[in-house]
Amino acid sequence: MGETQNTQEQDINQLLKVRREKLAALQEKGKDPFLITKYDVSHHSLEIKERFDELEGQTVSIAGRVMSKRVMGKASFCNVQDIQGNIQSYVARDSIGEESYGDFKKYDVGDIVGIKGEVFKTKTGEISIHAAEVTLLSKSLQILPEKYHGLVNTDIRYRQRYTDLIMNEEVKDTFVKRSKIISSIRRYLDGQGFLEVETPMLVSNAGGAAARPFETYYNALDENVKLRISLELYLKRLIVGGLERVYEIGRVFRNEGLDTRHNPEFTLMELYQAYTDYNGMMDLTENMFRHVAQEVCGTTTITYGGVEIDLGSPFKRITMIDAVKEYAGVDFDLIKDTEEAKKIADEKGVHYEERHKKGDILNLFFEEFVEEHLVQPTFVLDHPVEISPLTKRKPDKPDYVERFELFITCREMCNAYSELNDPIDQRARFAAQEEAFAAGDEEANHTDEDFLNALEIGMPPTGGIGYGIDRLVMLLTDSPAIRDVLLFPTMRSTP
Repeated sequence: MGETQNTQEQDINQLLKVRREKLAALQEKGKDPFLITKYDVSHHSLEIKERFDELEGQTVSIAGRVMSKRVMGKASFCNVQDIQGNIQSYVARDSIGEESYGDFKKYDVGDIVGIKGEVFKTKTGEISIHAAEVTLLSKSLQILPEKYHGLVNTDIRYRQRYTDLIMNEEVKDTFVKRSKIISSIRRYLDGQGFLEVETPMLVSNAGGAAARPFETYYNALDENVKLRISLELYLKRLIVGGLERVYEIGRVFRNEGLDTRHNPEFTLMELYQAYTDYNGMMDLTENMFRHVAQEVCGTTTITYGGVEIDLGSPFKRITMIDAVKEYAGVDFDLIKDTEEAKKIADEKGVHYEERHKKGDILNLFFEEFVEEHLVQPTFVLDHPVEISPLTKRKPDKPDYVERFELFITCREMCNAYSELNDPIDQRARFAAQEEAFAAGDEEANHTDEDFLNALEIGMPPTGGIGYGIDRLVMLLTDSPAIRDVLLFPTMRSTP
């Protein structure tokens, strides 16, 4: 096995050496491809195929990467890949000239070329370009991986996304669709009168979510700062300032582990709307998900992991208490206090920490017994106040808050509140968070005095929501892991 591998490595090294020798030969003849600065592209592959009836016999120019090549004496075929797909080109010595044809025969799979010629259809019916000119635009000095073992190693795919995009058509399609999803969201919100804004990434107090921040040092100010974990507190300041509908799509950073659903930097969208509540946020979310699915996928019925998901019907709405009662058989409305909640948790085998209160334990029951059942779109409403430090209490049930999370395919897709705008209550909530931090909760929020000052200036009743954009892309592209929808996911440094 070792000898075979060594032989293969020697073969590859020899091929790499030959490619560099070909480049040197071109440079000696004054044909260095790296000196070319531009190439005029008139059409792309799919466009030529779709418009064949009007383009047949017309001269077009395309550019892309040579993915295959078949040399047959005086005439050859090559397949060129561009952003839209692949198209065949017929390259004949008599059409491009003897010298150019001699150069073309030495081109390698992976080289980037420009081809100018007439659109035609071969005897076998394949739409092609009859080349009149072939220009080498860039020399590939590496070998595309599929030539030997295929690009199936996921670690290499994520580390070398550029190669992954070349070799796997469905990967490129996923990221094209990701871009369309974000554009569709923007169009929808802009049409609803929202303003897109930008807020700081480097902050002195990383609040707005339960997560550990990354910390760094700012030399110019001689201060320790953090990377934001949320967009919330600055966007709410803008609501105070009178910008009634705002949203931001941006990277946030959480110092946590890696798994199929989590990456330490990910794309979050948060939006805030004055003079509405969490019910308004539910309506907006349903409408936006349907709009995006219809616009990007062409349907509101999608398939994820072999399961049909219906985004067109009204989303189910259920309180967290009723959901736990349905799936765990425990009614937290009948549980008087934390001591009784811990006793029932012990009976049900739900692990908790000493600092946890009744509301925390309700949430643990939800995670343990309910989440796995929420396949179709479901709004889970009215969370306990202990886990919702920035949310307005329910007037008729002050231990709970006006909050919802949307679950689809057993995953949380977004998190929304009727925003807390009482600065006195907010200060008390921050104090409770500080106590939780002191008791060992590294994800607890810290008191933000400037934010409290903003609330004292006065914030109107407001609905707010945060969406995990990566999870929405996973849903609409049928991708099993978050790394499949991040162009450059976080990876351990190579040795």
